[in-house]
Amino acid sequence: MTSTTALPATDGRTPTRRLPGDLLVLGVEVALLAVAVLVGALLNARDAGLHADAAPVYATWRPHLGWGSPAALLVAVAVVGWGARWARTARWGLLLISAWLAAVAWTLSLALVDGWTEGLTRRLTAQAEYLHEVPGVTDIPTMLTGFTDRILDFQPAAWSTHTAGHPPGALLIFVWLDRVGLAGGAAAGLACVLLGATVAVSVPVALRALGAADAARAVIPFLVLLPGAVWVGASADGIFAAVVAAGLALLAVRGRAVAALGGVLLGFALHLSYGFLLVGVLALVVLALRRTHRWGALLAACAGVAAVTGVFVAAGFQWWVGYQLVVERYYQGWAADRPYGYWVWANLAALLLSAGPVLGPALRRALAAAGRRPPVLGMPPAVGRWRATRRLVGSAAVRAAGPTVLLPLAAALAVLGADLSGLSKAEVERIWLPFTVWLLVATAWLPVGSRRWWLAGQAATALAVNHLLWTVS
Repeated sequence: MTSTTALPATDGRTPTRRLPGDLLVLGVEVALLAVAVLVGALLNARDAGLHADAAPVYATWRPHLGWGSPAALLVAVAVVGWGARWARTARWGLLLISAWLAAVAWTLSLALVDGWTEGLTRRLTAQAEYLHEVPGVTDIPTMLTGFTDRILDFQPAAWSTHTAGHPPGALLIFVWLDRVGLAGGAAAGLACVLLGATVAVSVPVALRALGAADAARAVIPFLVLLPGAVWVGASADGIFAAVVAAGLALLAVRGRAVAALGGVLLGFALHLSYGFLLVGVLALVVLALRRTHRWGALLAACAGVAAVTGVFVAAGFQWWVGYQLVVERYYQGWAADRPYGYWVWANLAALLLSAGPVLGPALRRALAAAGRRPPVLGMPPAVGRWRATRRLVGSAAVRAAGPTVLLPLAAALAVLGADLSGLSKAEVERIWLPFTVWLLVATAWLPVGSRRWWLAGQAATALAVNHLLWTVS
């Protein structure tokens, strides 16, 4: 299956004279990051309560090398050198398998820059993490029934930070791993890597199902060399991103039953993070872009979400009650100190390090595409644009270009909502990973000739962050 129309990004005809516009946006990104680092350093010097030594990233400055360093460099060279061409020419099934394997290699090698123990096996065993609570869960129904009673801090039985800050689905993942014999930090860390890498499969599958086959191939190298892989391996947010991406991909595929399964995954995602209520924006866009059975798929997906929610309610956990308590718990901790006036814009600098420098130029091109309207001769511009747009609705051109414009914009809207809420002050380089991968769909609009350079920039960003900063919490 191939697109019936070529995107500007996939046919290589986007004028290179537009490159200065991309460079201008890149300059803005560099300036934003530089200011965020400088202001963060000044605020830390004044003990302003940022609680992030390397603000805007939650990390500490610690230049280092590890035995994952040469492996990460090797993966980067391979993907930069041959990734884009392979993505254009390989058979679809083989391409997806190789994308997942490459993403696993990239994520694992980055984690091993910090060493097997610190970079992987101990990442999820700290007191604030989920594995700290797993031994105490001897009965899952009892845990669910009393989950909300333990959310608030400063009580003897209070949940650890990450467990308290999320619905019980997050803890359940690691409890289930323990129950099937995959106990401990090594198994949990590898699960984050192996599952997190599936976003390099789920996102292209969704794009192809929505009629943007060329774009699906174009974005794969950027998903493989995701700088956010620094935090995928190993944090639970890598698994969260995988669940969300798989759920959205299933919504895009034909069939009401498949859409219902997508709803089940998204319903479970809602019980992984309270912030995933914002995933609804992406879900609605995916459903609107489906070729057939939009309303049927919507009803099926809603039924799936309702079914999962009903199971949790029957087990004793009410999402809305948990959310109210989590907001209170949030301000019992560092969030009470962290200044909104800094993080509301510095978060965007942290996002740049997770999404990579390609983010701004790619979004610029997607926005430019969104602003284009086909002219109709002999009519006033406004009327012509409206009638031409009506004629194009449902056409192959709109189906091919629509996902590459609407999905990144929907992800950007979700990020904006999370940022302005004040409930995402710091650590968004990992918290926003489920949205970051959909922002990178906009890379389909990049000219073919420039992609290798942007991929090099993505790899350099990840390698610099991982070798200059100690991201292990």
